[in-house]
Amino acid sequence: MTRARFPATVHLFFFRGNQILLLRRFNTGFRDGEYSVPAGHLDGGETVKDAGIREGLEEVGVRIDADALTFSTVMHRIEDEERVDFFFTVNRWDGEPFNAEPDKCDEVRWVEIDALPLNTVPYVRQALANHRNGIPFDEYNP
Repeated sequence: MTRARFPATVHLFFFRGNQILLLRRFNTGFRDGEYSVPAGHLDGGETVKDAGIREGLEEVGVRIDADALTFSTVMHRIEDEERVDFFFTVNRWDGEPFNAEPDKCDEVRWVEIDALPLNTVPYVRQALANHRNGIPFDEYNP
């Protein structure tokens, strides 16, 4: 029997009132044209929170302290690849989010949480529902 080996990713929920920050993927080869939240893979030897801090700076140009990240939910996801996705709420940050990766994203915008675009990445939509419903663990296998 072979042990599972798959990437781990971290996703960031930035809320402003009843809005969430979304990015439209572009030129990545994965779900281009769909909306997601700032996210990325963990690098080797990096903690989940450190990855979130790094991704916040890389993708939307904001600085985040580790104590400003609150665990929201985790998802075991099996699509084309198998992954474990960690989702954190960012309680505070320094700077105003902007598109810091225009080669991978063509829009950054605040969206009402109850009016997500139809082209929101499905597992991100599910993770947001899990966050709102207090579900700490879920599986996604469409």
